[in-house]
Amino acid sequence: VNATVAAAAAHFGGLDIIVNNAGISGFSPIDADGYDDLWERILRINLSAHQWVVRAALPWLRRSKAPRIVNIASTEALGATAYDSAYVAAKAGVTGLTRALAVDLGPEGITCNCICPGPIDTGMTAGIDADKKAIFAKRRTALKRYGAPIEVAQMTLSLCLPAASYITGAVIPVDGGLVARNA
Repeated sequence: VNATVAAAAAHFGGLDIIVNNAGISGFSPIDADGYDDLWERILRINLSAHQWVVRAALPWLRRSKAPRIVNIASTEALGATAYDSAYVAAKAGVTGLTRALAVDLGPEGITCNCICPGPIDTGMTAGIDADKKAIFAKRRTALKRYGAPIEVAQMTLSLCLPAASYITGAVIPVDGGLVARNA
């Protein structure tokens, strides 16, 4: 991580923005064989990697005139799906890390916010049958559809603009109204 961040900083002449967007899933009952291995893998990728990148990038962010950190979690951080406890715990950890970094780094002018995507058409959801996606979206989201990756990207960009200079510690669902709707 350190070498990659340093190479990016050298290439761009510094760093102003860090977007932590890692996600793997793995459904399993907590008492299943191999659960501990699944837990460790999901937490390393979905949570620990965020702080590794932030720590590696801090020297450059501290020199930036408008430093931003945007962490990507999931609506699973705000609720839970059965047998998804490792993923839920990791993504809830991302929201907690975001708030802690906002408090810790705010005095230095570094903002840190978190986006919680809901049902989005991505590689993680590609294996779900289109009919099942449609049923889920109609039942669970206010907008009655899955979102597009560009909709998450646009919110990410919004948090990096000068207009967002007074937003830090926010956890923002980009979920078509999934969290707002009583299912």
